[in-house]
Amino acid sequence: MHWYLVHTKPRQEKCALDNLRRQGFQCYLPTLPAEKLRQGVLTVADEPLFPRYLFIRLGQGDSAPSWAPIRSTKGVSRLVSFGVEPAKVADSLVEALRAQEASVQAEPARLFKPGERVRLTEAPFAGIEGIYQMADGERRVMVLIELLSKQVRVRVAPANLRKIG
Repeated sequence: MHWYLVHTKPRQEKCALDNLRRQGFQCYLPTLPAEKLRQGVLTVADEPLFPRYLFIRLGQGDSAPSWAPIRSTKGVSRLVSFGVEPAKVADSLVEALRAQEASVQAEPARLFKPGERVRLTEAPFAGIEGIYQMADGERRVMVLIELLSKQVRVRVAPANLRKIG
C-alpha cells in the first residue's frame, strides 16, 4: 500500500473525499482552521491545506481493489501522474502532515489581525482607514480610527472592512 495524490475539481475536495471513502478507499485531506466571512459574520471553517488535492492510499497487484472508479468519482478530476506512472507520496510526509495538523487545530488563521490597516466600506465611516483591534464577540469588531484629530474605537460588522495593501 502506498499514498498517492488525487487532483480534485475546484472547491470539491470534501465532496471527493466523502465519495472516495464511501467506495472503501482510505483517504486523507489535510485541513487548517481559518476565519472566513460568511453572510457578514466571521466564522471558523476547516480549509484544505492544499486546495484541489487530497491523499489516497492504494494497493497494487491482483488482490488490490481496482483504481478505475477513482477517475469517475464525483469531485475527482484525476490521479496525479508523472507520465503514465501515478505519483507516489512518502508515508513519512503524510504522517508529518497529520502530526502538524493535530498540533495547530486549536488556533484558526485569523482573517484580520490586531494592528492590521483596514478600510471601512459602509456609512457613516465609508472610506476611512483604521487599525483593526479585535473581535468583540458579538458579531462585530473594534477598529481604531482617527476622528477630529482623536483616535476613537468604533464597532463595525466585519463585512464592512477591507484589508489595505
